[in-house]
Amino acid sequence: MEDMAGFMEDGEEQREVKIIGSELVENYTVYIIEVGAGLYKWTVKHRYSDFYDLHEKLTAENKIERSLLPPKKIIGKNSKSLVEKRQKDLEVYLQALLTKFPINVPKTLSHFLHFHLYEIHGIAAVLAEELYHNGEQLLVAGEVFHMRPLQLYAITQLLRHAKPTCINGDAKTDLGHILDFTCRLKYLKISGTRGPVGTSNIQEHLLPYDLSVFKSLCQVEICHSDAKLIKGFTSCKKTLATMTVQFSTSSLKDILVPEALEFDHWVAEGTSSDCPITAVVPKWSSLTTVDMSHNQISSIDDSVKLTPQVEFLALSHNHIGSIENLQHLYNLVHLDLSYNKLSILEGVHSKIGNIKTLNLSGNLLENLKGLNKLYSLVNLDLSNNKISQVDEIKNIGSLPCLETVTLTDNPVVIVPDYRTKVLAQFGDRAAEVCLDNTSTTEKELDTVEVLKAIQKAKEAKNKLNNADKKMSEDFRLTSASSSFPANASSSPLSRPVISSQGNHTSPQSADSPVA
Repeated sequence: MEDMAGFMEDGEEQREVKIIGSELVENYTVYIIEVGAGLYKWTVKHRYSDFYDLHEKLTAENKIERSLLPPKKIIGKNSKSLVEKRQKDLEVYLQALLTKFPINVPKTLSHFLHFHLYEIHGIAAVLAEELYHNGEQLLVAGEVFHMRPLQLYAITQLLRHAKPTCINGDAKTDLGHILDFTCRLKYLKISGTRGPVGTSNIQEHLLPYDLSVFKSLCQVEICHSDAKLIKGFTSCKKTLATMTVQFSTSSLKDILVPEALEFDHWVAEGTSSDCPITAVVPKWSSLTTVDMSHNQISSIDDSVKLTPQVEFLALSHNHIGSIENLQHLYNLVHLDLSYNKLSILEGVHSKIGNIKTLNLSGNLLENLKGLNKLYSLVNLDLSNNKISQVDEIKNIGSLPCLETVTLTDNPVVIVPDYRTKVLAQFGDRAAEVCLDNTSTTEKELDTVEVLKAIQKAKEAKNKLNNADKKMSEDFRLTSASSSFPANASSSPLSRPVISSQGNHTSPQSADSPVA
């Protein structure tokens, strides 16, 4: 982690600058400047006139000597020899400026070298000044405040330095403005990026940062930021009501129980355990909405025990293969498991028995066994699965509260008269069910009634056939038993005849004459 931060042992970034080349744009030369801060580097492009304007501002502020900048050249300004010499001179000029201002970099120079975009002091200074002017209004308005992982990384690193919060003498850029704002902020969105940031080699989604400066968050959204590198998230456990984490984690536990990385055995507060424990973890007592869609999550682990108040849970676009541990979410009524790897639903009622809205679209479902006991279910999305048989709808046809069902993009939709055959599975409730976002028409209801009548006739015929079959079977058994004489048990038994030699001969009846 320390190496990633790119800091020297004394806690300050090592800044470097050099001009690595030039290019001709129209009729003037642009110099390509490489700036470094620790392990991070970025490029900036400026023509000579930009250097001249910078120099004028710095000299006007009595910060540097006027003779420090290489002089202008009118004739042959784009000649190769002049460009190469000027490139070296301008590099020396920039290095001299960084030597003169090792920490307290003037704003004009900071912007010239893009410190406000890539370097921690410059980034924090810009943010602090923005909050100095607008922070109070933003808090009163109650709007979502957007931050980047790079900004949070800068704040985290500056706090670790234990240096004065204002190092450039400008009160507007004091780090205290940021800390006061973050302490009271309620709505936060952190949006990172994949790949290098701008012209730099900074991989923003891999930057570590600490969220413990936020004490009052009610809602947070995190995108493209490695969850394992986020510290202090649990500082808002008592206040956070809505949490969204996307493109950032492969495990629920990394977000809900970061303590699990430090302790082998943990339990949620208020619960008992038969095993030795090393940590009792507080619950997310106010959390009612969790959205961890678009991640790499493969299982619903037991960390959900820490979110007993959750009512809405979105885990779409992950790699989940089974529904587990959701029985701990007693208040759960909305569940989105779309675009995962679910293929079996048997026993699911024991996990999500109180669910009202269930999205299972984009999975691998071929049958609907397991849904027949979700008696509170109102909305069900089964689109884009592998359901091919109309008979599977019988598993949901008796659910008393079901109002909307979506089966689009399943093989079953190519069955002739698909809609009416599916609606017929709901019996007398067919008129109350909206199939595939289309209300049932009177014509469809008439057809459903015909199908129901045909089905009842088939059932009656089958019942009659079964009754006839049973009667025939009973008659056959009765006839078979009556073919034996009633006094068979008392009739004389055949017995063997014993010859005078004492040997057995063929048996004869008792009435047969003995030789």
